[in-house]
Amino acid sequence: MEKINVQTPSGKLGVLIVGLNGAVASTFIAGTYAVRKNLSKPIGSVTQMATIRLGQRNENRFPKIKDVVPLAGLDQIVFGGWDIQDEDVYDSIVRAEVLQHRDFELLRAELMKLRPMKAVFDQNYVKRLYGTHVKTGATKWDLMEQLRKDIRDFKAANQCDRLVMIWCGSTEVFLPMGDIHMDLAKLEQAMKDNHADIAPSMIYAYAALTEKVPYINGAPNLTTDMPALLQYADKQNMPVCGKDFKTGQTMMKTVLAPMFKTRMLGLSGWFSTNILGNRDGEVLDDPGSFKTKEESKLSVIDTILQPELYPELYGDIYHKVRINYYPPRKDEKEAWDNIDIFGWMGYPMQLKVNFLCRDSILAAPICLDLVLLMDLAQRCGFKGIQHWLSFYFKSPMHEMNQHPEHDLFIQNVKMKNTLRMIINEKPIDFLDETIDLFR
Repeated sequence: MEKINVQTPSGKLGVLIVGLNGAVASTFIAGTYAVRKNLSKPIGSVTQMATIRLGQRNENRFPKIKDVVPLAGLDQIVFGGWDIQDEDVYDSIVRAEVLQHRDFELLRAELMKLRPMKAVFDQNYVKRLYGTHVKTGATKWDLMEQLRKDIRDFKAANQCDRLVMIWCGSTEVFLPMGDIHMDLAKLEQAMKDNHADIAPSMIYAYAALTEKVPYINGAPNLTTDMPALLQYADKQNMPVCGKDFKTGQTMMKTVLAPMFKTRMLGLSGWFSTNILGNRDGEVLDDPGSFKTKEESKLSVIDTILQPELYPELYGDIYHKVRINYYPPRKDEKEAWDNIDIFGWMGYPMQLKVNFLCRDSILAAPICLDLVLLMDLAQRCGFKGIQHWLSFYFKSPMHEMNQHPEHDLFIQNVKMKNTLRMIINEKPIDFLDETIDLFR
């Protein structure tokens, strides 16, 4: 096993967030500040709370990941970013109504200092949002250059050693991959030509890669998963990952579907519906944005169950996903799943799941982990798609000729084995007990 030379995480880590004033981003920021001040625990964060087994099981080495993996510390993080509304993050938290005042009031001074830069925004791509704090430019290429300047200015003003960019913005309308997305030169020309198939997320990603900043796509938008930007990530030696944070209902699917498959239980139908009332729910009330989210959610079942290999069990599944905007719920999303399965001799059974979750509370620790792990990937010299971070995404990025891995537990093993390799420990194959049977 070749040793990985990891640069030390010294100095400041700048975290640039697209959608700085949104519910997810503001909850992420407030929680990070609260943990730094010992006002809260980083519950839900794998990097901060999970352990990792090293060596044979009988060695009993189970340190916390943060104690053995060279991650940046939370006190090294400096936040910044863009939003379509000009308000400080404190006011954004009050408006989002995710957190109770007692949980962020002691952070008021820090939160009020955070204000967004003007965003690249076009309502054609997010129909239900109205931006008042937005950039103007002659072309999309010009807007990209303005973002590059923002990145450089932020890095210099905050004396950051490294940066990571994360999309916490809204879901854009569905865009099928076209000719301009297949080649880097065509993509660049399309930005200069103001092509309709160049969405704001693509402009942010291109600007980030140009400035040698790793890019994390937290929404189901067509962004760095196109060949053109993957070419560019490779050319710039930059890591990218995405897409669409795996939080509530889809996380449950990546747990339950593998259970059915490993036990060879059949599946007839899976009906999923959601209600939520935050800005994400309002955006997804638009059919164009919902189509993008639907594609992300629907891909999970087929990829895990492999109906082409098991036609008797999974060859005729009816899978339906619904998302309904319901303002009274705000950020407290509720998801229902009705799952029709069948077993021995074809006898039918049902499983019902009612998940009352808090969308931003589940997403915030994912943001923290991804920021720290993508910074680690950059310091390891990794580039291109970071498959080992699929654990965090509904629709993991993958090469065009490959299928993504959706099984949450396989994803977890892959992620932890990558961390073991980074710290020069052997990957775990869980065969040590089996080998003992032959001794």
